[in-house]
Amino acid sequence: MFRTALRNVSAHKARLLMTAFAVMLGVTFITGSLVFGDTLNRAATAQATDGYERIAVEVDLNGSPGGGPGPGAIDAQAVTALAGVPGVAVAAGRVDGFAAVAGRDGRPLGQGESHQGANFAPGPDGTDPAYRFTHGSGPAGNDTIALDESSAAQGRYRVGDSVRVGTNQGAASYTLSGIFRTDGMRLTTGSSLVLFTDATAQRLFLQPGHYRSVELTAAPGTQPQGLLRRVESVLPQGTSAVTGGRLAQIKTNLATSTSSTMSQILLGFAAVAVFVATFLISNTFTMLIARRTRELALLRAVGASRRQVRRILLTESLLVGAIASAAGLAAGTGVAALLRTLFTPADTPAGPLVLTPGTVIIALLVGTLLPMVAAWLPIRRAMAIPPVAALSAAEPTAPARAGTLRTGLSAALALTGTAAVVFGAFTTEKDARTVIGLGAALALTGTIGLIPLLSRPFVSLVRPLLRRLQPVHGDLAARNTVRDPRRTGATAAALAIALTLASGLSVLGASATDYLDRATAHDLIADYQVKPADGAMRMTPDTAAPLRKLSGTVFSPLNQSTQYRLDGTSSVLTGVDPATIGRLLRYDVIEGSLDCLAKGQIAVADFKAEQAGWHVGQTLPLQRADDQRGSVTIGAVYQADEQSDLLPSITAPDSLVARYDSTPNTAAILVATDDGPGPAALGTISRALGDNPALAVLDEAAVRAQDSGPIGDQLNVFYALLSMALAIAALGIANTLAMSVLERRKEIGTLRALGLDRAGVTRMIRLEALLIGGLGAALGTVMGVFLGWALGRTLQESVAGYTLVLPWGRLALGVLIALAGALLASLWPARRAASVDIAAATAAQ
Repeated sequence: MFRTALRNVSAHKARLLMTAFAVMLGVTFITGSLVFGDTLNRAATAQATDGYERIAVEVDLNGSPGGGPGPGAIDAQAVTALAGVPGVAVAAGRVDGFAAVAGRDGRPLGQGESHQGANFAPGPDGTDPAYRFTHGSGPAGNDTIALDESSAAQGRYRVGDSVRVGTNQGAASYTLSGIFRTDGMRLTTGSSLVLFTDATAQRLFLQPGHYRSVELTAAPGTQPQGLLRRVESVLPQGTSAVTGGRLAQIKTNLATSTSSTMSQILLGFAAVAVFVATFLISNTFTMLIARRTRELALLRAVGASRRQVRRILLTESLLVGAIASAAGLAAGTGVAALLRTLFTPADTPAGPLVLTPGTVIIALLVGTLLPMVAAWLPIRRAMAIPPVAALSAAEPTAPARAGTLRTGLSAALALTGTAAVVFGAFTTEKDARTVIGLGAALALTGTIGLIPLLSRPFVSLVRPLLRRLQPVHGDLAARNTVRDPRRTGATAAALAIALTLASGLSVLGASATDYLDRATAHDLIADYQVKPADGAMRMTPDTAAPLRKLSGTVFSPLNQSTQYRLDGTSSVLTGVDPATIGRLLRYDVIEGSLDCLAKGQIAVADFKAEQAGWHVGQTLPLQRADDQRGSVTIGAVYQADEQSDLLPSITAPDSLVARYDSTPNTAAILVATDDGPGPAALGTISRALGDNPALAVLDEAAVRAQDSGPIGDQLNVFYALLSMALAIAALGIANTLAMSVLERRKEIGTLRALGLDRAGVTRMIRLEALLIGGLGAALGTVMGVFLGWALGRTLQESVAGYTLVLPWGRLALGVLIALAGALLASLWPARRAASVDIAAATAAQ
């Protein structure tokens, strides 16, 4: 049986090529996803643990070990005491905080979000073991700094150059004293690191004479655990100690969380690709077995049992899967390298590709089992044909059952799924999206089962257009497309799945982008919004103080203050300048007046007032976490979206916030000028803020881009991943047409004999491909828009301004790409059909 299967694979290798290629693509995607994830995890682990082997024990302020200190600081005397513990070779006090280095263009250097500053802590020999200098030396004066090698190269800085650095204390220029390399734990990929002297770092990031942590290096022969026990007996109050090995484990867990999420997303798209490939494989084996019905019947007639014939066919699928799996495993490793180049953030650490035994086993299992599962139903159908009936037919085929049960079940699934999606769209329950997801799976499954039934009305709908454009070839193509609806449906289903996902994502992305654009255009009246350039810097009300010197300019910080309870309700107050906020933000007041802010009262968003049961004129008791107490009166209620990044839930005068909170966080600074936005105004504001590289001055267009840009970036990644499923669907069309040409050689030869030229045959096959592609694209687009609408409905409860937006351009582009793929897939089958020998084809029995 095995030798027979081997011979059959060899005899039909051309026909099985597309199936093997589909399996290879599915395995390639799975392998690439797993290798990509393992590579990111291994690289993140290596970077997170790089340098901790040098640290025996770290003393940190109370909080999560290695996860950021709590309040307070470690004074220099405590560092001296720790240095005297037996077994301690060096005790290095560390201070760190936010510091952005300006490039030649004034923008922050580094491509990541981590811009750090730290202290240079030299020992008795004048060196700091954490840093290795390639040029110059560490900072020795308060006006000098050292810069990491990557940032210095990016900014084209050399020792002796003047470098501008922005911190939470403002911006200043320093002289570059040295360029260094350091451990991965201190400097992540794509970020920047500036070294200051002890005194400067303490002034900028903490307080003079104090440190955030202390790194202890063990003397030769001292074990970290033993040193830890001795250190714990002399720990300063409010601190804790942990070994470097334990810190490395904690950092590893934190570092791998992001890469694990990306790996799961990739595996989800890989599952889609494998699901699409299943249709191609099943369809191919259906056509192959149909053409070999007489061969299989002859095996039965000479004594082979059904089990033996079934075993032969399953062995064939196993061989195809094994060969394709091996190829997919090799190609997947290359795809992982491509994914790492295209889809990893700039701050992702680099490392060698990682191919684990688990990845090899999963890829081989999927690649070998997938063809066997996909081929099971066609084999079962073929086994139902009696040998005598198969041998008596000139071109025997498996009985094409009417499929009443299948059609009824598919219709029931489609209707049930559609009803569930509609119910989920209109319900307000928290699990509405889960209901929509389950309903979408049922509806899509049912629609796939109904595609053979839907193919006839679809072809009937477009046939008049085909007859008008191509009277002969169009009519022939339409007839051939519906000759075997089940085959056409299985081929179009793969394309429909990919287009459903792409269309649904397009609808959601376009609707979300439109909402953000409208919200920004409506809420923002100010000419500019000042925000941290990378989100890491902490702005305070003092950040906006230099703007007071500008004439013809009004501004207001948005000072967020937390930990309030108003009338027992947890609340966040945002302090604004009552005199200017009306020129900077648009408040649609429903009740009361915004003038209440000047009277020391607060204005509340409508959703907050509704949730808490508040109304204008009500006086609320106020209590803060530090046990400060008071009261506030509601003077106005305004319309706002709960998801808005601009309009706060509670607007208060900045004097009220300052009464309870001396250090609020300034989320943004809104600025308006008498002359309106322009290069001159932008330059004036930037100079007034000290040309600080850590601050970004954004106009309305930049604010929109900052809010909606990530959505477009994510959609582009998802589209790129879905392209694999589209490629497999195109292969399915090519395979179906190729097998169809083999089955219709006599028919094609007859058409040629009757006068249809080669160009006509080619045109007929291409039109068939376009019909199949159009069927899949139409169903996929309709399903995608439907699901996008349903998911969007669930957002309207929490996002008041969200409305459905149909991105006609992207939807049309998706259909055009599908049709183009179908047309490309038809090139090889059309060429084979055009080259059919007339005499040999018409003489065939």
